[in-house]
Amino acid sequence: MSAPLLEIKGLKKHFPIGNRANKGIVKAVDGVDLTVGVGETLGIVGESGCGKSTVGRMTLRLLDSTEGQIHFGGVSIERMSQRQFRPMRKEMQCVFQDPYASLNPRLSVGDAIAEPLFLQGGLSRKDAADRAGELLQTVGLSRQAAKLYPHEFSGGQRQRIAIARAIALQPKLIVADEPVSALDVSIQAQIVNLMEELQAKTKVSYMFISHNLSIVRHISNRVAVMYLGRIVETGTRDQVFNNPQHPYTQALLSSVPEPEVGAKRERIVLSGEVPNAANPPSGCPFHPRCPHAQERCLFEQPIFREVEPGHSASCHFLPIQ
Repeated sequence: MSAPLLEIKGLKKHFPIGNRANKGIVKAVDGVDLTVGVGETLGIVGESGCGKSTVGRMTLRLLDSTEGQIHFGGVSIERMSQRQFRPMRKEMQCVFQDPYASLNPRLSVGDAIAEPLFLQGGLSRKDAADRAGELLQTVGLSRQAAKLYPHEFSGGQRQRIAIARAIALQPKLIVADEPVSALDVSIQAQIVNLMEELQAKTKVSYMFISHNLSIVRHISNRVAVMYLGRIVETGTRDQVFNNPQHPYTQALLSSVPEPEVGAKRERIVLSGEVPNAANPPSGCPFHPRCPHAQERCLFEQPIFREVEPGHSASCHFLPIQ
């Protein structure tokens, strides 16, 4: 088995809160282990505030980690200085949720795409501009679009531009953080299909962060489910969606509408709210909302156990049917 492109071990991000008299920490990410293979798409799902976007930002070194290891291409990057890390930035790119906010309104889209090619790609300004035109065509826009500004495009077109900029330096990994959530449903399908086409051509890997379970099921090879800063289940797409083992995963999937007319799925309604990450529960972090919780769950944190090859979950009572 080949080595993964990205390997994350024990990753944590704790944010200080309060004042001198009443200090505390928010455990936004609290011990995450993940791998992403070459040409693979890892989908990361979970409720708002579970830490999935923070994992993506730490992977790209947009946030420094509190603890843990990040290996990219076999190289440890989590403690590199910005100067040391700069040559590696072209290997790791991102596509953000809001395509308008991620594009400079003062730059034409051609200049926005050409800028990384000039600054990091070693191209002259003329060659960078020519390459920007080619990239616009690659994502389904015309070369003439290079002269226009972000406000002159629709949301779907702006996301295509953001993708063109992300692939400009031929990265090995793209972190896509809710890349289609701000778009109409028909446009979402176009963007996801575009990402799949680009992956088939270039073997780029994706870390695909999303609330949309249907899209994650469509695009992902493997899936990781997060709850309160931790991974609670991982497996292949089919393992997680067809045989979910963690009670939280089961509840998430029960909320997805069945595509077949007349088909019904038993809805699992969780009680209570997501706990405060500044004051997480003892034992299993999911126990205040879990329909299977027992006394053991209140005091003992479950270990991550393999249910079947490649499929693991953190629950005391596996397998859960």
